Amino acid sequence: MTPVAEETTKTAPAKGVLVTDRALARVRSAMAKENISPEQGGLRLGVQGGGCSGLSYNIRFDNQPRERDRIFQFGDVRVFVDPKSFIYLHGMTLDYQETLMQQGFVFVNPNASKSCGCGTSFSG
Repeated sequence: MTPVAEETTKTAPAKGVLVTDRALARVRSAMAKENISPEQGGLRLGVQGGGCSGLSYNIRFDNQPRERDRIFQFGDVRVFVDPKSFIYLHGMTLDYQETLMQQGFVFVNPNASKSCGCGTSFSG
């Protein structure tokens, strides 16, 4: 019997966010290129008004967390989420896909009632 490899996309926790191993590898690589120290900085996930469906995802690096941020630790990578964005992002998974058609981060969000084909816009 052949052992089955563990899938990198896991069920997102009910009260947090999850980042897959593929996404973490890309975040680490990008942080190194941008000279962002894992000890001080991290990845900021957010939501802002706009986009095809009313809300759009925001992803960027930040040098430090803000006072009211929720901070999620994945080994040496920290993820910062502000309180307003957390309302829409709790329970979501950040993945990274690389196919012939596209490559980039993918938000798998159970809170999105509809999303658009661009993959960066949704409504809650």
